[in-house]
Amino acid sequence: MASVLKRLARATPIALSSGFVAKSNSSHNHKYSNFRLPFTTIAAISGGASFFYCLSSPNLVHLEQVKEENSRDIALSPDKWIKFKLQDTARVSHNTQLFRFSFDPTKTLGLDVSSCIITRAPLGQDAEGKPKYVIRPYTPISDPESKGHFDLLIKVYPEGKMSQHFASLKPGDVVEVKGPIEKLRYSPNMKKHIGMIAGGTGITPMLQVIEAILKNPNDKTQISLLYANVSPDDILLKQKLDILAASHPNLKIFYTVDNPTKNWRGGAGFISKDMVEKGLHGPCDDTIVLVCGPPGMMKHISGDKAKDRSQGELSGILKELGYTEQMVYKF
Repeated sequence: MASVLKRLARATPIALSSGFVAKSNSSHNHKYSNFRLPFTTIAAISGGASFFYCLSSPNLVHLEQVKEENSRDIALSPDKWIKFKLQDTARVSHNTQLFRFSFDPTKTLGLDVSSCIITRAPLGQDAEGKPKYVIRPYTPISDPESKGHFDLLIKVYPEGKMSQHFASLKPGDVVEVKGPIEKLRYSPNMKKHIGMIAGGTGITPMLQVIEAILKNPNDKTQISLLYANVSPDDILLKQKLDILAASHPNLKIFYTVDNPTKNWRGGAGFISKDMVEKGLHGPCDDTIVLVCGPPGMMKHISGDKAKDRSQGELSGILKELGYTEQMVYKF
């Protein structure tokens, strides 16, 4: 297992954007600092009572049996914390690690596209002696259909309570996980064009959607990704993304960095109105643009979510270019 993770680490020159997740000395970088992924809430969806009256008792029994059988095949639970054992780790950059967690090899994690999990770790006790926890959401980078394991790619912040906890784990230790937490429910061909604007670790939910589209030969969705980072070395999963783009003509990627090197061939600077106009399909009913990044980037591109974590008002570059709230989704 360790050799597999090490090969993966070597094959993918992965680094999380320091401008996206940590402070930098660059004057450009203040806009992309101190990022925390939005904490979405679970939407509880229930059918009307009339639905149940339309079903006979045998059908109700059958539905309950199907539900129970399906739950047996899924490792996650949205209602309770489940302990997952750390199988192995691999360092993929000076500040980024890959963590593989294992579970029953006959099960899948139960992750939807696109969704995330939430993790928690003990953080002492409160005044009443009850345990306190630090809680953070993460988007696994492993295939949702993988059985027996899932992978998290995490940058270890110098003062990050959860990331430091992950860094302290050893094989055999456990992490409590709950989920999945649904974000945007994706279905094949739901739009002709999907634009994506991401910064640093904001690529993880985009990757979920990209891989779901590309592995389905019946999904003809055209994908355009604008991906911003501080430097070329900070681009997360670049080699994997380049391979996917080279082998799938319906995926187009444009990279931009704040601090380009002499040999850099991509864009320079923050994502601009011109980059969006040239890189994404224009506003129309059959287009949706997905945005995920630090608060500064979100404000610049689309406006951040509302305080209650709903989508909030659309602003920024996308509004200026004529996109509507129905055409944009903020992770």
